[in-house]
Amino acid sequence: MTKEEARRQFTEIAARDETEIALDRAALLIAAEEYPQLEIERYLAQLDLFADRARPRQAPGAGPLARILSLNDYLFNELGFSGNAENYFDARNSFLNDVIDRRTGIPITLSVIYLEVARRLSLPLAGVGMPGHFSGKYRDDEQEMFIDPFHGGRMLSEADCQEMIEKMYDGALAFHPSLLAAVTKKQILTRMLQNLKVIYARASDHHKMLAVIERALLIHPEAPAEIRDRGLVYFGLERYALALADLETYLRRSPQADDAALIKERMADLRQRLAQLN
Repeated sequence: MTKEEARRQFTEIAARDETEIALDRAALLIAAEEYPQLEIERYLAQLDLFADRARPRQAPGAGPLARILSLNDYLFNELGFSGNAENYFDARNSFLNDVIDRRTGIPITLSVIYLEVARRLSLPLAGVGMPGHFSGKYRDDEQEMFIDPFHGGRMLSEADCQEMIEKMYDGALAFHPSLLAAVTKKQILTRMLQNLKVIYARASDHHKMLAVIERALLIHPEAPAEIRDRGLVYFGLERYALALADLETYLRRSPQADDAALIKERMADLRQRLAQLN
């Protein structure tokens, strides 16, 4: 699969209704632009195999907690999936094929694998995009359980999640139960792309940053922050006319943005550079 074909397929998926999105395939298409020879069907078959091998361990009539613990034992103890805390910003942690091959990743990619194997087992789980740490959860009329794939599938209560958030943000972020709401597949894909954008920004890789932002805009075409960031990346690539157009659009849509003054300074710089070119 070429990068162009991966982008075409991702564009098609991003335009679909939420219920028609195959999360595993979409996540692999993100990786396919990094790995043009990636065989998506092979990795989908690998997820099928994980589920096939986990299924006999699910005792007939077992409750959700027992089923979750059984899946945890298979994925984290037998297969050895674990969080890569030592090299968290390694880009390979954000590509689903690498996470499957290497058995290590960041919270969101490990959660996608967990959710997709659980889906194949008819175990209804949802992703939870809490600030700073992605996880999964099971919820029915009687109970709600949070699962943390980054830490070996440890089970969390709402109080545990609150404590985690308060510790990560040192009290600067007030906890609210809405932070533990289930997220959509499009939100999961957007967050995966945001993680990659941070990684490429740290490496000052403008070309890869641009590719990530372009895909984020396929999901949310009107997102002001993405338009702003694309403009800043265009600036880094010396594509000044495009940069100026994006930054003007950003301020037109978000005139009261906290960074409005800084963006206006950048726009003045861009106008000066364009004038020198003419």
